[in-house]
Amino acid sequence: MNVVPVWLLTVVLDTVGQLAFKSVAADPLAGHGIARWRYMARRPWLWLGMGCYVFEFLAWTAFLSLVPLGRGVLLGSINIAVITLAGRVLFRERLMPMHIVGIGLVSAGVAVVGLGT
Repeated sequence: MNVVPVWLLTVVLDTVGQLAFKSVAADPLAGHGIARWRYMARRPWLWLGMGCYVFEFLAWTAFLSLVPLGRGVLLGSINIAVITLAGRVLFRERLMPMHIVGIGLVSAGVAVVGLGT
C-alpha cells in the first residue's frame, strides 16, 4: 500500500473535521449553556466533524501501520499548517507573523522528514 495517499487522507479528514467543529462552535445562533449544546447537536456540521474523526482514526491507524511512529507523528503535524491556513480562508481568522513563521517551520520539518523516507 502506498503511504502518500493514506497520509493525505488523514490530513483531509482531520482538516475537514476541525473546520466542521469550528463552524458549529462559531455559529452565533447557538445561544448559551445547555441550549447551545442542544442547538449544536442538531447541526449537520457537528455530525460531519464526528464522522470525519471516526474515519480519520481508521486512516491514521492504517498510516501508522505503514510508517514508524516517530515519522508518522512528524508527518502528521502538517495538519497544524493546513488547518491554520484553512481557518484563515474560511473563517477570516487573523494570521500573526509568528503564525506564518510557525507554518513555515512545520512545513519545512515535514518536508525534511518526508524527503528522508
